[in-house]
Amino acid sequence: MNRPYNFSAGPAAIPAEVLEQAAAEMLDWHGSGMGVMEMSHRGKEFISIYEQAEADLRELLAVPANFKILFMQGGGLAENAIVPLNLSHAATVDFVLTGSWSQKSFKEAGKYAAQAHVSASAEDSNFTAIPPAASWDLSRGASYVHLCTNETIHGVEFHELPDLKALGSDAPLVIDFSSHVASRPVDWSRVGLAFGGAQKNIGPAGLTIVIVREDLLGHALPACPSAFNYKTVADNQSMYNTPPTWGIYMAGLTFQWLKRQREGGLTGIAAMEQRNIAKAELLYRSIDQSQLYLNKVAPNCRSRMNIPFFLRNEALNDAFLAGAKERGLLQLKGHKSVGGMRASIYNAMPLAGVQALVDYLHAFEQQHA
Repeated sequence: MNRPYNFSAGPAAIPAEVLEQAAAEMLDWHGSGMGVMEMSHRGKEFISIYEQAEADLRELLAVPANFKILFMQGGGLAENAIVPLNLSHAATVDFVLTGSWSQKSFKEAGKYAAQAHVSASAEDSNFTAIPPAASWDLSRGASYVHLCTNETIHGVEFHELPDLKALGSDAPLVIDFSSHVASRPVDWSRVGLAFGGAQKNIGPAGLTIVIVREDLLGHALPACPSAFNYKTVADNQSMYNTPPTWGIYMAGLTFQWLKRQREGGLTGIAAMEQRNIAKAELLYRSIDQSQLYLNKVAPNCRSRMNIPFFLRNEALNDAFLAGAKERGLLQLKGHKSVGGMRASIYNAMPLAGVQALVDYLHAFEQQHA
């Protein structure tokens, strides 16, 4: 089957090998006579799926032993409430605003924390840059500091996590890594909690990954629902309520696919990072060398996963999208809040897909020069 290249920001493309394996096992998983969606989440069959997925994710991301991996529901938007319900201690929470998703997180946390405080904001640059860490106004005694480490809509990414201790803060760092999870390593020495929806790099929508340091458990506000209390979820191995079984299964297949990846002598996440760097550099170079296309994000914080760009002549937008579709290049329209175009090139997007887009960019520009 000659599949088109899907540049959707999420739900996003899933590796073909993963889809093929899931299709082969749809009616009968490993001779059990059941599909995964039909299994009891407490049965031995699904427990083995869950345990393997958890172990593979811990290995891939080098998650330390003092962190718990939780499989939850609700996506990143729900975590914007669940995190402060667990960690705010009714105290101030600091936010660095770098785009639409950190803005949403800030607004939601204000419902639960004593105060949601803007430590820094890039709004004056239309979210095309990250405020220097040395300029952040961090609160004394804050419950945590929140970053969206890859802004899906604005295309801004933290390529290095800040060292809060060096900035004079003892607060744990909370990161929303929905859009770059499993695309690069994570420096866990600088992170207290990481969360992300699965629907970009891990699997289908419906599964949320939370990785939380053990000392942050057990401090939930009284109003926190039991099913969202991280300690309750951790104590019950993500089985306090019925978990998103299909999403965990698909994530597990994706983790196994990631472990098989090889690039320049590297394996797993290290291999994916090198591949993602090459893909992003190819596309940014094509945009920067063009007279028709424009990316507005500062080069030092351009996302490797989500690349927004604009046609200098926006009257050509519809023709551009129609021509892209004819070539099997799908979902390139930018988010409605910013307009333009956006190419999301997550792990499942091969280099050949990015090259096909670059070839189209050149051909379309030549046609409309």
